[in-house]
Amino acid sequence: MRFAVIGSNFIVDWFVSAAKACEGLTLRAAYSRAQKQAVANAEKWDFQTACWELDRLALDEHVDAVYIASPNSCHFDQVERMLLGGKHVLCEKPLAPTAGECETLFALAERQNLLLMEAMRPAHLPAVPILKERLPELGTLRFAEFPFAQYSSRYQKFQQGIVENAFDPTLANGTLLDIGVYCIHWMVMLFGKPTKITSSASFFDRSIDVCGAALCDYPSMQVSARYSKVHQSESPAVIEGENGYITLSPFPIPRKLELRLRGVDPLVLPLDTEELDMRHEILHFMEMAKDPGLAKTYQAWTLETLRIMDEIRAQNNINFRIDRHIPSLLITRL
Repeated sequence: MRFAVIGSNFIVDWFVSAAKACEGLTLRAAYSRAQKQAVANAEKWDFQTACWELDRLALDEHVDAVYIASPNSCHFDQVERMLLGGKHVLCEKPLAPTAGECETLFALAERQNLLLMEAMRPAHLPAVPILKERLPELGTLRFAEFPFAQYSSRYQKFQQGIVENAFDPTLANGTLLDIGVYCIHWMVMLFGKPTKITSSASFFDRSIDVCGAALCDYPSMQVSARYSKVHQSESPAVIEGENGYITLSPFPIPRKLELRLRGVDPLVLPLDTEELDMRHEILHFMEMAKDPGLAKTYQAWTLETLRIMDEIRAQNNINFRIDRHIPSLLITRL
């Protein structure tokens, strides 16, 4: 499969490293809006060619699939153009800023008989089927917590008045969509749709959300998701039942599962997560491109995650269209 890449950030470095370890994959074209950047990217990653015209990339007959890692606000337009050009698309999370936009794109991909999949790394890890197999041992589930706090390398610049992409509200960024999406997606993969959502978020003045939390109700349990890009935490995910509990660490890309049942010695299971963990999703994508219908489960997880995030955004007035401003005040909405 011949891939093009849209984007220039560190996540593309990860993708390229993993892609080079995938048999049958060719890195064809590196795209950036600026010609100089496109050429530099192609040279850096050893692609066959560079491209700085989006429509030209969409019509390139030497490209089968496109990996998109641009700012969130660009995803809808770029995914749409690539699908209309006949390309399979693997798009970084969130696939679109809202559930409605995501539904539109999935419908277009189906009409085109093409694969559109969100690059949600946890969904393709060996941890998921192993965890689902062990969950019944916990008995009736009562509580789960999915915590992800990752200190942003761009936070110090933001404090100095330099607003880069990660803190720009007009780019559909923010902690919920950038960080919290992992917590919500894990919850959806394991437990499905909640019956009720109660959430809170913290903001810098006239910027996007910087940390937040959601408590989601299920018939017999509650699930807590908490997320931040202004502090760091190494807390594992925990799933608790009447018979015991399971921890996953590190979260959200676990390499170890620990099962502790009441009255039984702890059991620690390695999860065979590859060092280049993006390779799991790339290989799944290449296989599903042969039959896009195989992606229905993954697409359903993506869509439900976006619906939940839409609700959290509505509860906390997380607004992508707010005017950008230098930080001056931390506002908390409860």
